[in-house]
Amino acid sequence: MNERPKVLLSWSSGKDSAWALRILREQGDVDVVGLLTTFNEAADRVAMHAVRRELVEAQAIAAELPLRPVWLPWPCGNDIYEQRMGEAIARAREQGISGIAFGDLFLEDIRAYRERQLAGTGLKPLFPLWVTPSDTPRLARTMFADGLRAVLTCVDPKQLDGRFAGRQFDTALFAELPPHVDWCGERGEFHTFCYAGPMFARPLAIRAGPIVFRDGFWFADLRNEPTVAHPDRI
Repeated sequence: MNERPKVLLSWSSGKDSAWALRILREQGDVDVVGLLTTFNEAADRVAMHAVRRELVEAQAIAAELPLRPVWLPWPCGNDIYEQRMGEAIARAREQGISGIAFGDLFLEDIRAYRERQLAGTGLKPLFPLWVTPSDTPRLARTMFADGLRAVLTCVDPKQLDGRFAGRQFDTALFAELPPHVDWCGERGEFHTFCYAGPMFARPLAIRAGPIVFRDGFWFADLRNEPTVAHPDRI
């Protein structure tokens, strides 16, 4: 029997990368062998989502996959980003990995950038969630109905009121999102942290921390909480 191609999953800690893992496992065409995550070296957090590294490590344990961190300085120019990602891609290729999957939904420029980044490396880009903008309300409802649970950790106040930071990604949120906001936040309106769902062996125990405004965005801090299976709603 031929082995399935080994792929890494680009892991932001959010709902889309988590759902991509669920879909890839369900389809069974490839073998996801690790989670590739970029971290801000100075803050020890996921770039943009600002999620603590310890929580991403907990996600990897719950997903039963090794975490492959890519450390980025702060500030980080695109040349340094591409250099360090290039090093990670080269290591992956040496280890027999043939592709990287992404949780992107419909932004053509982002997809084109991923494809250019992997062109000539021997690694194939995969987009298991690719839909149209009109499909994301259905996708969001499906995620929630199938047990995915997530918290909004970052909100762009230029697109969405900062009061949404720290909110659950649930039907109540969907009902309150303004018409111009994508239900999955694909245009950067918000970012999430996934703490439960069918891609995990068990839910993560976390609690919601303070809401802070920093660098033009609203962030909800999250921490490990051994006695609480879900964060308090803010």
